[in-house]
Amino acid sequence: MYAFKGSESDDLKKDEKFLLHSLDSMYDLYLSILALLTELHKKSKSHNEKLQQKLLASDADKNPSTKLIDNQLLNLISGNKLLQETLEKRKLNFWDLDFEYVDILFKEIKKSKVYKDYIDSDEDSFKADKQFIIDVYTEIIAPNEKLYDYFEDKKLTWVDDLPVVNTAILKILRKQKLTSPETALLPDLYKDEDDKEFAKDLLKKTLLNASKFSEEISAKTKNWDSERLASLDGVLLKMALCEFQKFPSIPTKVTINEYLEIAKEYSTPKSSLFINGVLDKILKQYQAEKLHLKSGRGLM
Repeated sequence: MYAFKGSESDDLKKDEKFLLHSLDSMYDLYLSILALLTELHKKSKSHNEKLQQKLLASDADKNPSTKLIDNQLLNLISGNKLLQETLEKRKLNFWDLDFEYVDILFKEIKKSKVYKDYIDSDEDSFKADKQFIIDVYTEIIAPNEKLYDYFEDKKLTWVDDLPVVNTAILKILRKQKLTSPETALLPDLYKDEDDKEFAKDLLKKTLLNASKFSEEISAKTKNWDSERLASLDGVLLKMALCEFQKFPSIPTKVTINEYLEIAKEYSTPKSSLFINGVLDKILKQYQAEKLHLKSGRGLM
């Protein structure tokens, strides 16, 4: 929406296609990270083999810990045929070419306290294996700056998608069981068809009513810099007004809270205060004039 350069009379099919493509790209990022975990598992195997083949191998080299190789959750991910087929189909097996990032993360894992605690522990269970991978992901993989830069170079939109995907990865890893079906690692991108339609409807209805929304916003922001309204703040306000007016089942509190969170993440430090003030004024006007009443639960 921020990048939209057309007019309200334009065919929006191109913009809708771009929206769906960007959402699908987020799923590619999710799959790429699962592929990274698979490659780290492979790396642990090759690392141990190299240690054992050293000419002057020490006793520790000859008998390296196999806990990472034997990790039951990693084996569950690596052995998931449906996942591997999906990665192949979507051409997301790029870690062989970009192996240096696998090496960087593997070295970080090996020297970490979480790894030392794991291999020193006598506990041998799927629960312990799963918690180790969750800890590694949380403390080492997700915050790694070099990996962040890599994803940014790979696909610019992935930087914005990364926090959402990281949360999804951890949520799905926590749910894994030894008896989980292969599909448990491959959730649907959309909750249901209505979820997908909402994204498309919000885009179209905001763009098609942009001028009308701009007039309403301008009437409540006469003392504000016009540049702010032309920025991302203006886009967020239009989207919020669209939900107020065109989506009667979405509670206004939910709308306001969502856009304040987005503003905190993507806009200026003062944006959430500005957006909250404008939406509060508009909402009070609607309530006084009994306009755009909500249906169902959560009327306020």
